[in-house]
Amino acid sequence: MKLKIAVYNVEWMRELFESDGSPKTTGKPAARSRQLARVIQAMDPDFLGIVEGPDTLVSGIKTTSGQLNLWVNEFLPGSNYSAIHGFPSAGQQELGALYKTNKLKVLFTPEVKEGERFDQPFLRDTTNRMIKEQYQHYRPPLELSLLALDDRLLSRVIIAHTKSKGIFDKVDYARFEQISQRDRLRLFGECMHIRDRCDQYLSKGQNVMVMGDINDGFELDFYENRFSKSAVEIILGDLWKPEWILKSVLPRPKLNANGWTPYSGRFRDRITGDQFNVLIDHILVSQGMKILRGQVWNPFLEKANPVIQGIKDDLIQASDHYPIFCEVEF
Repeated sequence: MKLKIAVYNVEWMRELFESDGSPKTTGKPAARSRQLARVIQAMDPDFLGIVEGPDTLVSGIKTTSGQLNLWVNEFLPGSNYSAIHGFPSAGQQELGALYKTNKLKVLFTPEVKEGERFDQPFLRDTTNRMIKEQYQHYRPPLELSLLALDDRLLSRVIIAHTKSKGIFDKVDYARFEQISQRDRLRLFGECMHIRDRCDQYLSKGQNVMVMGDINDGFELDFYENRFSKSAVEIILGDLWKPEWILKSVLPRPKLNANGWTPYSGRFRDRITGDQFNVLIDHILVSQGMKILRGQVWNPFLEKANPVIQGIKDDLIQASDHYPIFCEVEF
């Protein structure tokens, strides 16, 4: 079975909705919704992970999936997409997914054991000092099961938006260093928790897919050399269990004067002021899935792709991230 899979950080999608949860249909929010819709139509994914989706309120008055379904009805009319969400976060950027109901069944299937739930505090040794620290996901990763229409389990999916390394407070260099290390260890802790869940799935012989905005890349910066690891490589797995290692749907990124290629976003360096290309959005899959193709829908890189070039302005204006797209076979 072949499926088209994508993940897209849609940049503060909550701003595209009214306070009652209905999508805004006039002005700049509606224009951006139409741009996002054209990107999704062009990719035509069977499953789309959504990062920075609309809010879920603890009261349940508004939910991410409810608002996404209304948005689909308004801006992707006639499509077969349905939405799903999981545990609400403490903030205003939620995780969700859209999937084609004529191709897939998708269930929210979280681990509910104490100490393992993604919506509760957990302990991890992030410094290799044999001392476990307590961490908590700011946005609980979304655990889903992808099933064929005959109820055959295709893969477990984890959609994540892990700890940002950005520092937005006014600080001196000493405080900047302190916060940078703290945030990096929290990022490691979150990714260790996610990787442990992957191991649970893999031990049962199940396929695993991790996708989302990991806020980290491969060999990306100074702190990875300091701690001898990166968050993405933690999720990829242990070389001593090669059959359990996840693989990226993208080619290995290369470093140049402007940052990394391929890249899914650009950010300004706080110290130098320079723009830097980064690959922080990922789709990582287990060995049981064959990757037929994978790419960042970046119009500055995919210059020979007529579909991507046809929506170049939409890709640039709809979000500050470019989506990751792949086709896999089970």
